[in-house]
Amino acid sequence: MTDPWTGTAYDCALLAGRGRLFLRGTNGWLLPLELDRWCARADSCDLAVLRRCEGPVLDIGCGAGRLVEALTVRGHRALGIDICVSAVVCTVLRGGRARLGSVFDALPGEGQWGTVLLIDGNIGIGGVPSVLLERARQLVRPGGRLLVETVAADVDARHHVRIDDGLGKRGAAFPWASVGRRALLRYARTAGWTATEHWTTSRRRHFSALTASP
Repeated sequence: MTDPWTGTAYDCALLAGRGRLFLRGTNGWLLPLELDRWCARADSCDLAVLRRCEGPVLDIGCGAGRLVEALTVRGHRALGIDICVSAVVCTVLRGGRARLGSVFDALPGEGQWGTVLLIDGNIGIGGVPSVLLERARQLVRPGGRLLVETVAADVDARHHVRIDDGLGKRGAAFPWASVGRRALLRYARTAGWTATEHWTTSRRRHFSALTASP
C-alpha cells in the first residue's frame, strides 16, 4: 500500500520515536506534528480519555500505538488502524493489535465496537468531517461512544496539506480538516451522534464524548 505517510520523513520519525515535522497547507497553513508525544507512553490527558472507553475500542489513525498499548494493558480489546506501514509496525511492537488500511475500508467488527477514538487531530482524516463521522457511526454498536479531540479555536476549515520537514522536503498532497467543538457538534448531530460530555485538560487539549443516537 502506498499513501502520503509511508516512505516519508513521518515514516522514519515513527520508527525512530521522535522527529520534527509539520503539515503544511497550500494556503500557508502550518500544523506542527507532536511526534515526541505521540511516540511516548500515554500521558495523563490520554488516560483521561481512555477511562471513558467502554467495550472493545477502535483507534482510528493509531500512529505509534500509545493508546492501543495503554488500552491493552488495561484489559480492553483494542485495535488500531492506520494507512502508514510504520504505524502498524510500531503498534504491534508495543504489544497492541493493529491493521493496515483506511477507516473507509471494510473493517472487522463493524457495528459492534463499543468505543471509537479520533484523537490527535484525526477528526481531520479525509478532509470531510461529516463523512468521517457518518463512517464512525456505522462502526459502533447501539449506544456506542465516539471520543474526539478538537482544535482549541472555533474553526471549520479544509486544507490540502503535505508532510514537511521544515527543511524543504515535502511529501504528496492530501486532504485534511481542522475542526473546533462547535463545528464538530453540528456535523455530529447530522451523522447520528449526541454530545454527552466536553472537557479541556490542563494542557489545553479539547475533547468531546459523543453517543450513537438510537
